[in-house]
Amino acid sequence: MNEITKLLDDYSNGNREVLDELLPLVYQELRRLAHSYLRNERQNLTLQTTALVHEAYLKLIEQRSVNFQNRAQFFALSAQAMRRILLDNARRHTAEKRGKGEKVMLEDIGEIAVKANEDLIELDLALQELEEFDPQQSKIIELRYFGGLTLQETAEVLKISESTVKREWTMARAWLFERMRAEG
Repeated sequence: MNEITKLLDDYSNGNREVLDELLPLVYQELRRLAHSYLRNERQNLTLQTTALVHEAYLKLIEQRSVNFQNRAQFFALSAQAMRRILLDNARRHTAEKRGKGEKVMLEDIGEIAVKANEDLIELDLALQELEEFDPQQSKIIELRYFGGLTLQETAEVLKISESTVKREWTMARAWLFERMRAEG
């Protein structure tokens, strides 16, 4: 872990050559993260684990102004990038389905895919709403749920205590559950 943090620090300080050393160290964790995202997605998703990892990694290294502080922050930003990629994919897929003007039979798997995409979009809207009145809780949900970070890693990224993360995590999940339930 210290090696990852050192490489990220070197990268943040302008040394682009460390990317060749960094990728093998973070690749398996990024794959695990991508797999957990995709496991909850629709079954006929065209985006695969490897493609999601590569796309997220490319988005991260293309950013010139990112100052990676540590391993946990890197994976948090990776999770955020993956979430945005999946959300964009879901929006595009839903728009394509609706744009065709076709009637979809209930037994059609495409309807299930549209519903899954709509759920992901609805979850994103709920997180945006949560962020408006409690940015910290929204970030905790993003880091824990989407990023797969532990309580300790989340506390480290946000620079707050682990007990605060635990308390806010519980309250944010309860709010999110109620919000999503109200939407049906």
